[in-house]
Amino acid sequence: MLVCGEPSGDLLGAELMAALRSISPAIEITGVGGPAMTAQGLRSLYSLGATAVMGLREVVPRIPAILARVREASNFALTTRPDAVVLIDSPDFTHRIAQRLKRIAPKIRTINYVAPQVWASRGYRARKMARYFDLVLALLPFEPPFFERYGLKAVFVGHPAIERAARMAGGAELRKRLGIAPSAPLLGVFPGSRSNEIRFILPEFREAVARIAAELPGLVNVLPTVPHVGARVRAATQDWPAPLHILEDEVDKFAAFDAIDAALAASGTVTTELALARKPMVVAYRVGRLTFALARHLMTVKHIALVNVLLEREAVPEFLQDRCRGRLLADAVLPLLGDPQAAARQRADLDAATALLGRGGDAPSLRAARAILDFVSNS
Repeated sequence: MLVCGEPSGDLLGAELMAALRSISPAIEITGVGGPAMTAQGLRSLYSLGATAVMGLREVVPRIPAILARVREASNFALTTRPDAVVLIDSPDFTHRIAQRLKRIAPKIRTINYVAPQVWASRGYRARKMARYFDLVLALLPFEPPFFERYGLKAVFVGHPAIERAARMAGGAELRKRLGIAPSAPLLGVFPGSRSNEIRFILPEFREAVARIAAELPGLVNVLPTVPHVGARVRAATQDWPAPLHILEDEVDKFAAFDAIDAALAASGTVTTELALARKPMVVAYRVGRLTFALARHLMTVKHIALVNVLLEREAVPEFLQDRCRGRLLADAVLPLLGDPQAAARQRADLDAATALLGRGGDAPSLRAARAILDFVSNS
């Protein structure tokens, strides 16, 4: 049984489903997913709309719906007794399922795929996780020894975004289809896939684009998004200050990685995808003031972008909370579009970071699938 709570987890789940079936074609997979997992044949218990939220102000009104989904998913597992329940990312949601399962049926094996970054803040949560998870599939090379210090078995499988690099093609065809000249400066705008990210981050990205367009004639934007926030994105981008193409198709999203010259991105999985596409970027994030006030005192790392965490320096410019302002973002993006040397320096850093994520060798989803099947067979 696989359970995800938001679109990024849906993509991971779909890749994992394909890998599991490549090893064990007769495997039966149930659970919760979105369009990508549905395309792999999953009959999801429900849609992801209720659970794809983040931030105190945004989560609180959804608590009854989220808890209802926790009960629905865990009750399904309690009834069907799968060989393992793999909880994918979205810890505020998926960990509650694991907790309930271990409380009611301790023998059900629980596996965490994409652990929360407890090494970045509130490390004590790893000890709590050991009470309700049997195994962690770690994306980062330094995570297994960290978790094992707290008595939680962990296996490094590599970052799943690595295998998506091969799909980042077709940029020239996408430009042609959208009527974008090969020489036009093309900026990718990635405001996130959660409703509150659209609310807090997209307005600052809009201001940044207006400033960039004033300095760079001919600027064009592409904005990949996902269906469950597509309508909100379209409403928020009326009268956009540069020609804008909103892309909801997943194939177009990967073609966009190939087509763009640089990116303005909310912190998240997309920054790793951009790194693998070797696209220079500026990273930003903003949440509600209450959420940030509580979170900043718990942070133990200096950076939010994974590239910077891995390299232990700010190779990619990042702007958090009050520094997530259009003027500052524009000033950081402009050199990446106008200075070939600045773009080349960042690409070299992106290559160094992605090498640390396990680029080369077996696909991470295949390594994750093997780890799951080995664990189930030997426990």
